[in-house]
Amino acid sequence: MAAKVFESIGKFGLALAVAGGVVNSALYNVDAGHRAVIFDRFRGVQDIVVGEGTHFLIPWVQKPIIFDCRSRPRNVPVITGSKDLQNVNITLRILFRPVASQLPRIYTSIGEDYDERVLPSITTEILKSVVARFDAGELITQRELVSRQVSDDLTERAATFGLILDDVSLTHLTFGKEFTEAVEAKQVAQQEAEKITVKFHDWLKVKEIKVKSLQIS
Repeated sequence: MAAKVFESIGKFGLALAVAGGVVNSALYNVDAGHRAVIFDRFRGVQDIVVGEGTHFLIPWVQKPIIFDCRSRPRNVPVITGSKDLQNVNITLRILFRPVASQLPRIYTSIGEDYDERVLPSITTEILKSVVARFDAGELITQRELVSRQVSDDLTERAATFGLILDDVSLTHLTFGKEFTEAVEAKQVAQQEAEKITVKFHDWLKVKEIKVKSLQIS
């Protein structure tokens, strides 16, 4: 009798464990700042976006794909050419996030690593286009204008892929060795010219004082 009782308890415990495993596999959690897209083995990616919280799915048939929808930074270095054919090294800092409602399309057409696939490509494309409109000197003196044009063009381009750019900024801007050396040589020449000008004015003042002294005497 006792053996049958223990056997029944064992079966009940096993059934409970199996049921618990099934229930556990049917639950998934979406953390704050994240969204989920559901992939169905029979119907493909569902055209719905799941918000934060704990949710149910069909075990072994459906799978949640979790996306981080918070604004994240990414630095993209690019080497390109200016209008006067100078090599320009630029690093762009981008704060980006996906448009939550477009996550099914993003996952289907690009994939989970959408930022790796899209951002370097479109950043290079836009930077090459904008930088080519300015010569090296203008890139230095009109840096704010360059940054604004890059931001406007890149934001518009990213939107076609379902991405929002919260901030775009030029964090690094340098030129090739030859141009840098030429600029430094020009600065040295200007400094030497300024020294000569100062010495000349000093000489004129001394001469003027001597002339006045002679006139007085």
